[in-house]
Amino acid sequence: MSNDIENDKEEVKDAVNESSAENIETTEETIEEPTFEELLNVEKDKFLRLFAEFENYKKRTSKERIELFRTANQEVMSALLPVLDDLDRGIVETKKVKEKGLLKGMELISNKLNSILTQKGLQKVTVKAGDVFDAEIHEAITQIPAPSKKMVGKIIDIVEVGYQLGDKIIRYPKVVVGK
Repeated sequence: MSNDIENDKEEVKDAVNESSAENIETTEETIEEPTFEELLNVEKDKFLRLFAEFENYKKRTSKERIELFRTANQEVMSALLPVLDDLDRGIVETKKVKEKGLLKGMELISNKLNSILTQKGLQKVTVKAGDVFDAEIHEAITQIPAPSKKMVGKIIDIVEVGYQLGDKIIRYPKVVVGK
C-alpha cells in the first residue's frame, strides 16, 4: 500500500511538472516581443512630447523676459514722473518772472526729456475740464459743487497729469469732479 501511495505521489508530481512545463510554454508563446515599428512609434511619441514641452518652455520664458523688461521700464518711468511734474512747475514759475533765456533753457530741457520718454513709450493721459469722470481712467481727489448743472459728474479741474506706458496706465490723472 505504501508503494501505491508513493506511485500516486510520483504521478501527481509528474502531472504537476508537465502542467507547469505547459504553462511556461504557453506563457512564453503569449508574451510577444514588441516589433521594431512599435518601439519606433514609442520613441517618436516621447520625442514629440519632449519637443512640444521645450517649445512651450521657450515661449513661456520669452514672455517672462518681455514682461520683465516692461516692468523694469515701468519702474524707471514711474520714478521720473515727479521730475517731469517739477520741471513743468518750474516752467510755469519761470514764465511769471519773464526771464526769456531761463524760460527757453527750461523748455529745451523739458522738451528733450519728454521726447526721450515718448520714444520709450510714455504718453500723457489726455484729460480736459468738462470730460465725463470715469473711475477706471481718472482718480478723483475731491468733489466740489458744480458751477452749472451740465458739469455735474464731469471733471472740473486736473490737479496732476496722468501717464500711461504703452496700454497700461502707470499714474492715473488726479482730478476734481463736480457734484
